[in-house]
Amino acid sequence: MIKDLLVQIAFCLAVVATAGSLFFSEVMKLPPCILCWYQRIFMYPLVFIFAVGLFRKTKDTFIHSSVLSCVGLFIAIYHNLLYYKLIPENITPCTTGVSCTSKQIEWLGFITIPFLSLVSFALIAIISILILKKKDNPA
Repeated sequence: MIKDLLVQIAFCLAVVATAGSLFFSEVMKLPPCILCWYQRIFMYPLVFIFAVGLFRKTKDTFIHSSVLSCVGLFIAIYHNLLYYKLIPENITPCTTGVSCTSKQIEWLGFITIPFLSLVSFALIAIISILILKKKDNPA
């Protein structure tokens, strides 16, 4: 069933995003900025929500994942706009610690930590909303 596959994909995306953020901070010793911390707050619970969703396919699971992923997506969009200097840096919440616009990694000239977060949240949000819109969704 396509819905089961979507839940599995969303679960894998959340696990990879969570493991990736921990890898960057704990193994590569790249300190997260304040916006990265906020994005982690919304990504980490998704692992557990989708783990439950693998076994209990209730509508509540996907409502929660939709809300968390959409809020995380908005933070990731804001972070990317700051990072790529599309909005002024003086409105950034990163007043202490690591700057939200510092380049820690840049693979292939465009893949950055904020970009990875943006892609992860966007895919998870799309999957969560698709699951909610499916007609065979349990009440």
